[in-house]
Amino acid sequence: MKITANNPNRKSWLSVDKNSDFPIQNIPFGVFITKDDIITIGTRIGNFAIDLGALHQLGYFDDIPLTDDIFLQDTLNDFIADGRKTWRLVRNKIADIFDVTNGKLRDNAAHKDKVIFRMEDVEMQLPVAVGDYTDFYASKEHATNVGSLFRDPENALLPNWLHIPIGYHGRSSSIIPSGTPIRRPVGQQKPNKGEKTPNFGPSKLLDFELEMAFITTVANDLGDRIAIDETDEYIFGLVLLNDWSARDIQAWEYAPLGPFLGKNFASTISPWIVTLDALQPFRVDSPKQVYEPLPYLKKEGKDSLDINLQMAIKPEGKEETIVCNSNFKYMYWTMAQQLAHHTINGCPINAGDLMGSGTISGPTKDSFGSMLELTWNGQNPLKMNDGTTRKFINDFDTVTMTGYAQNEKVRIGFGECKAKVLPAFDF
Repeated sequence: MKITANNPNRKSWLSVDKNSDFPIQNIPFGVFITKDDIITIGTRIGNFAIDLGALHQLGYFDDIPLTDDIFLQDTLNDFIADGRKTWRLVRNKIADIFDVTNGKLRDNAAHKDKVIFRMEDVEMQLPVAVGDYTDFYASKEHATNVGSLFRDPENALLPNWLHIPIGYHGRSSSIIPSGTPIRRPVGQQKPNKGEKTPNFGPSKLLDFELEMAFITTVANDLGDRIAIDETDEYIFGLVLLNDWSARDIQAWEYAPLGPFLGKNFASTISPWIVTLDALQPFRVDSPKQVYEPLPYLKKEGKDSLDINLQMAIKPEGKEETIVCNSNFKYMYWTMAQQLAHHTINGCPINAGDLMGSGTISGPTKDSFGSMLELTWNGQNPLKMNDGTTRKFINDFDTVTMTGYAQNEKVRIGFGECKAKVLPAFDF
């Protein structure tokens, strides 16, 4: 089925700023609460939120086989479970409805009043009920930097890393939408030198991790695998992900089983899911891999996405400082390889599962995707625009991640992935 929604020449009758993340070619999906306290599934064009539940009730999707309540829910899970054919039909239809040449909704004031809201009049929600969350460790530059910091730089990558997408199972209950403040985590940390009892208290090394995540549909039954050439069928779309880390808590607990309390306190995602279909024009070649992957991980063609990513820190009441500029195309292990590997042993994947990329670092110092790397574990503090410095994240700092893909014809963005850090609770 042709993706007519991606037509770069299409214009909307809604006003859209030239540099908006959300032109009519984007048509992302999310969940919001309206000014009348109605929760609905919607999309966004420019600075307008569009109530798809109301649009459906008014008959605008009558030629698409959808259940009556498909958009009258508080998550996208059922819509995602309907599969790629439905996603494309709906995106194409929305593009037609809001095309500058289509007056059916444009010229119906009563319908527009029920369907269209300004973004400042809605409250974004978590778009999916995340059943399972897997976080990968798939950036070669990031893994090399971390290995150099804590091991022999000559052997920064462990022997398995260049052969297998490394991942771990994260905590889905603490995934939160952009705008939700987080509390500084509390936990055990390494004992002081010469002591045996660990320290306990608020993390002193709170860090961001610049990541992206893809969201899946129902893919396979227990025992079945997803072939790497079929993975695109099961990836609904992508969000920005700040997978917060408490480096000192993590360092003490990490051996022998890996991340736990140092990672499970919060993971912030952007609220609009940008579909994989919308990102098709931005496919690029993946980085050349050192070893030829095993057959189940081998895929031909352009399998990475050219998405510009940026992270900024804003002290309370002060100007923000951009601390990182990176790109999703730097990922060594692609989404297709991650999903194929995840299911090679028959692990079932469900609608709404979230797969984090792992920290995305590039080849230059300003493209490192964490404070751990940017300050080289605090040895080289970053100077902020207000004259202060940062080794890691301070209380009351607001950390904002943004991302967009752009070519000579269109810009497709994700909006913001933002959270303010509040002090730890007293004990």
